[in-house]
Amino acid sequence: MKKLFFVMIGVVVLFAAAVVVLMTVDFNRAGKDNVYIQVDEPASTEEDKMDTGEIATTYWYEQPAYTEDGEEIEVTFSAQKDLRQGAYLMLYVNDDNEVSSYDEVSEEELPAAVEEAL
Repeated sequence: MKKLFFVMIGVVVLFAAAVVVLMTVDFNRAGKDNVYIQVDEPASTEEDKMDTGEIATTYWYEQPAYTEDGEEIEVTFSAQKDLRQGAYLMLYVNDDNEVSSYDEVSEEELPAAVEEAL
């Protein structure tokens, strides 16, 4: 009976830990490389009509990005709003240079090599 009780407690603890991990880890950013851009105008926009009748606009950006070493790569990504031109973004990219997420950063947060390249 005691064994069953301890097994049940162990299962509950593992379940609680899994829930905490799933709530706190952002899988769009975990294990990704960072590259930096200064936002230009969107290359194109797409408008989709939702079931509710609202129009959702997607803004597509295609521009060079820079690694922490200052190496240039081309990235294409989308945003659900028109990003502020001139803003600095840190993009999260996988090995295929696909952008999964981004954060706005200040100029002081840019690596030195990126600051020179931009």
